Amino acid sequence: MEDEVAEAGSKFQFANLTQLARNFGRSLIDIIVPPKCLSCRMAVTQGSSLCISCWQNLQFLESPVCDVMGTPFAYDQGAGALSAAALADPPPWDRARAAIVFDQHSKNLIHALKYKDHHEAALMMVRMMARSGRELLAEADLIVPVPLHPTRLWKRRFNQAALLAKPLAQIAAKKYAPDVLVRNVATRQQVGLDQKARQKNVKKAFQVPQSKLSELKGRNVLLIDDVRTTGATVAACAEVLKKAGATQVNSLSFALVLEPRRFHIDV
Repeated sequence: MEDEVAEAGSKFQFANLTQLARNFGRSLIDIIVPPKCLSCRMAVTQGSSLCISCWQNLQFLESPVCDVMGTPFAYDQGAGALSAAALADPPPWDRARAAIVFDQHSKNLIHALKYKDHHEAALMMVRMMARSGRELLAEADLIVPVPLHPTRLWKRRFNQAALLAKPLAQIAAKKYAPDVLVRNVATRQQVGLDQKARQKNVKKAFQVPQSKLSELKGRNVLLIDDVRTTGATVAACAEVLKKAGATQVNSLSFALVLEPRRFHIDV
């Protein structure tokens, strides 16, 4: 008994020392490189965070929302309620959610990750996505990032969707499967394209490798991306995944563009 108590005490002491070392390391880094707001780059008290002003400007997507599109309702219409858009033109995916509305404020955070190599922005984005997509994460069998074509990946050096998908899979204790869906066509960037042009651009752009078909059969897949604009990319991915045998395909993105026709999209 005494040995067990001594062992437990040693483990507790080691854990405390480890945490102290980590805290010291973070404090030292903050002294050398003072943390800045991920959006406006003003000074903040801790890294991977936003200043109070930028945080307050974010529009979080809270319930009630359309069960399929994830778009907000003005009032609660009951469980499983669908928007007019979902009823008029049902998408190939099953359910979609996003953490925040895409606007000038959230765009700064997305650009920090996507174009300015501030990978620490992914930490904050993941926390928001885990909260808004908790139901979809709980139901998922596989967590799959929307893939980049190898040429684009080589130029950018990373896939922003993968930077979000992997930690989300770890948080939810689900399988991270970045290779069950590939982009086999080097499409032009979606920037500046309207909905029809985006749909045409990604048509037949995605494929499930023959060797991965068994992993998809009968599975619930959760697609991860940074921004859902018109839904063309998610739709193209969902169609391919379902054709390959996935039972259900849901989507979780960081930001959602509510009115793509009225907003200049450059992501």
